[in-house]
Amino acid sequence: MLIDDETRIEGEEELRARIAESDFPCVGAKSALAKGTLKVLVCHSLESGWDDVRIHRELMEWAEDYKADPKGLRSLAVVFSGPENLDEAEFETLMWTRIQSFADKDHWLGQRYDHRVSADPSDPHFSLSFGGEAFFVVGLHPRASRPARRFPRPTLVFNLHAQFEQLREEGRYERMRERILERDKELAGSLNPMLARHGEASEARQYSGRVVTDDWECPFRDKRARTKA
Repeated sequence: MLIDDETRIEGEEELRARIAESDFPCVGAKSALAKGTLKVLVCHSLESGWDDVRIHRELMEWAEDYKADPKGLRSLAVVFSGPENLDEAEFETLMWTRIQSFADKDHWLGQRYDHRVSADPSDPHFSLSFGGEAFFVVGLHPRASRPARRFPRPTLVFNLHAQFEQLREEGRYERMRERILERDKELAGSLNPMLARHGEASEARQYSGRVVTDDWECPFRDKRARTKA
């Protein structure tokens, strides 16, 4: 069962149009859009595992492509056809269900966890790992409390951790981060309380966009956490 062309085209156009809006704060996403390094997959419901194998395969290929040519900013956006009425907690639950499925497949295929990050979601150095490369996720959906996270359909945007480490080495990361924070504050009227630098707090707390308390526990568990080299 495939997504019909109308849904696929609408999903892609909606995401590209949202990123292109003048007040959209993420300059990294804007750069990827402008340079043609934003890839969009339109899939079935976030509640369904129907596309999990396809999505994981794309993550594996995304990691391999980056290893072959580690230049520029790139993002892989997975747009789901629905549901459109999820509150923040419901979106978060389904998001982690899909991520858990992708990680289980990575483990089953014998992929090693990226040694540069931790597989423990409570660790400040945590990141996801697919195809041997670390990723972090930005969740978007219609009822997100932060304006920058609002999008007509549930969406997971996967970004390679290494590309931002490269920006740090080049001395460009802090400038880009400050621009994003300034633009986000201008849009929302306040700074995002969940944002933190990698190594200060677990990035798992940021994925869904929901404000969580200090005692929040991530539902994700990677089977490679104990054996990661």
